[in-house]
Amino acid sequence: MAAPKKGRNASAQSKPGRSLVLILIAIVALTGGMFASGHTTPRLGIDLAGGTSITLTAVNEPGQPNAINKTNMATAVDIMERRVNGLGVSEAEVQTQGDRNIIVNVPKGTNSEQAREQVGTTAKLFFRPVLQREAAVDPAATPSPSASGSPSGSPSPSASTSASSGDESASPSADSSASPSSSATSQGRAVTDALKADETPSASASSSASDAASPSPSASESAATDADTKLQAEYAALNCADPDQRTEAGQGAKPEQSTVACGQDGGVWNKFLLGPVGVDGTEIDKAEAIFDTQSAAGWKVVMDFNSAGAKKFADITGTLASQTSPMNEFAIVLDDEVVSHPYVSTAITGGNAEISGSFTQEQAESLSNMLSYGALPLSFKESSVTTVTAALGSEQLHAGLIAGAIGLALVVIYLVAYYRGLALVALASLLISAALTYVIMSLLGPAIGFALNLPAVCGAIVAIGITADSFIVYFERVRDEIREGRSLRPAVERAWPRARRTILVSDFVSFLAAAVLFVVTVGKVQGFAFTLGLTTLLDVVVVFLFTKPLLTLLAKTKFFGKGHSWSGLDPKRLGVQPPLRRTRRPVAPVEPKEA
Repeated sequence: MAAPKKGRNASAQSKPGRSLVLILIAIVALTGGMFASGHTTPRLGIDLAGGTSITLTAVNEPGQPNAINKTNMATAVDIMERRVNGLGVSEAEVQTQGDRNIIVNVPKGTNSEQAREQVGTTAKLFFRPVLQREAAVDPAATPSPSASGSPSGSPSPSASTSASSGDESASPSADSSASPSSSATSQGRAVTDALKADETPSASASSSASDAASPSPSASESAATDADTKLQAEYAALNCADPDQRTEAGQGAKPEQSTVACGQDGGVWNKFLLGPVGVDGTEIDKAEAIFDTQSAAGWKVVMDFNSAGAKKFADITGTLASQTSPMNEFAIVLDDEVVSHPYVSTAITGGNAEISGSFTQEQAESLSNMLSYGALPLSFKESSVTTVTAALGSEQLHAGLIAGAIGLALVVIYLVAYYRGLALVALASLLISAALTYVIMSLLGPAIGFALNLPAVCGAIVAIGITADSFIVYFERVRDEIREGRSLRPAVERAWPRARRTILVSDFVSFLAAAVLFVVTVGKVQGFAFTLGLTTLLDVVVVFLFTKPLLTLLAKTKFFGKGHSWSGLDPKRLGVQPPLRRTRRPVAPVEPKEA
């Protein structure tokens, strides 16, 4: 049985080149893939490259105590990612932190204000019929209208149709539609108060609350009358010139309820009494920002409804077309603020509409982007906004690289001082590990969005010690075999099984710690855990496919095999004693006994 075992060992020792060729092929293939992809450097995180970090906190909505849950948070992250990516910001990071926070990292070179609008705006869009409209400021120039009249000094929006194409759209004219102010698109306001009315007022009821009462009202009619009266009182007391009242106007109104709202029209704030929702923004199939070269409208947002939305839009525009101003208008309400209120002269059955006005290109693209990807399932408030300049990120990266260089230099000094010639094996292994880490990080950037941040750099520095520890374990096992009187070549093979078990156990513990840290933490700490886990796996690959085969080959050389004093494997320096030879004691002659 001894002979076959010896043959297997000899075979194993004679083919270390296969492992070295295999890892060389892997390095060449990964490097080729890196250059082919065009990403020759790792993608840097926001703390190194510079940019803006936005922390959003979900807020509870009245009547929905369980709205903040894992599913809704995941949906919000997905919508935010699609919104930001829709702006062409492909390297933005959106991730949850804890159970109610979302962190959005926008790299430098991106319009951070536009990105903040995209991620922070709830974008709940409704089409509601206008029951009353009244100017809140500048009463001399714009007298307050009655329920059946429009304000003078401000031309009403118009509806445009195209019989030849078959597509009809309702749009405000360029000089009369609501100007999309920054507050209309940059604030995602939560629904905080709900109207207590069980039934909503109709258009005729809203014109005069007393008309809704009958001589012998039933309980439901009385409730509707009370609701009408309360809503009329709220409308009469509303002053849209007050920013606080503008913020609170319409909050808490359910889609089936009438409500009040504010909207800016040509620099003048109007207050609106609006009926129940006619069409929900979720029924928009597609929205696109286009520049109208045929009129003075400029930038506008063109919307296509799905089949259900198209039918509802046709019904509500058909109803409004028979009304008088302002009750022939429908309000486009975005996050409780009226952004436009075009009037309708005929039913629009084409299944599409447009929002036009004093839009800039950026405002039109932001609005269309939000409408295309839908409203957020939750409302959020900005908890913090941090801007990191590129100069600060460069300084942090420079400091991290210096720290890594110092750590590597200390490891090299220790290896050379203690292991001498074996330090060459360790350094070559560290270089192979560093090359693999760099190439893989460069490829993971475009593949999975991995970004090298400062904690990830710290993880790579810690990995230097972990990798060096594996070499030390193997070297010490080889030295133990030499101390027992074996030559280098057998010592290298006999030490490997014991060293292998120790290395695997040690790396498994490190990888397990990294995996747990990655799962239970969020944000930048995950970068540290990911890098630590990656480098731990690479340590196993390098030790098995490079360090051990290389030492096997070096054991055949005279410098290492004969135990040169600078090889690190000198038997005398390791305290090996020469074998003791027994000396024979002289035997005294035996004298013959006398008879």
